[in-house]
Amino acid sequence: MAIVIDWFSRLIVIWSVSDTPDSRLCVQALRLAIHRRKPPADVIFHSDRGSQYSSQAFRNVLAEAKMVHSQSRAGKCTDNAVTERFFRSLKVEKLNGYRFKTREQALLCVAEYIEDFYNPRRLHSALGNRSPMQFEMDCLRI
Repeated sequence: MAIVIDWFSRLIVIWSVSDTPDSRLCVQALRLAIHRRKPPADVIFHSDRGSQYSSQAFRNVLAEAKMVHSQSRAGKCTDNAVTERFFRSLKVEKLNGYRFKTREQALLCVAEYIEDFYNPRRLHSALGNRSPMQFEMDCLRI
C-alpha cells in the first residue's frame, strides 16, 4: 500500500495498493495525488528511504512536478512520523482482529477507514481536535 498524505492537514490525498510494493505503485500514487491537488512548485514530498522512492521513475515524476524530495535519515523512523502514525492508526483502529477471506474485503475495509472515518471524522490533536477535512475547510475560509 502506498499513500500520499498532506503533512499540513493529515489528509490522505490518495492511496493505492498492489501485490508488489514497487516503484510503479508509488509512481501511480504520486501521479494521482499531483492530478488531484495540483501542487505549486517547490512543494516538499517526504518519504522513507525505500528503494521505490529512490527509483529514477519516481524522481522523474517529482522533477516534472517541480517538487522537492525529502527522505528520512537512515534508521530514523521518527523523520516520517506522520505517515508512520497513519499506518499505526489504520492497524489499531480498523484492521486488528479482522480475518479477511478475500483481497476485496481487505480493500473495502481500508477504503471505509480512509474515506468514511479517517479523512472526514478522525480527530487529531495536532489539528486542534479537528479532522483532516475539517481542518482543510477551516484553512480555506481564512
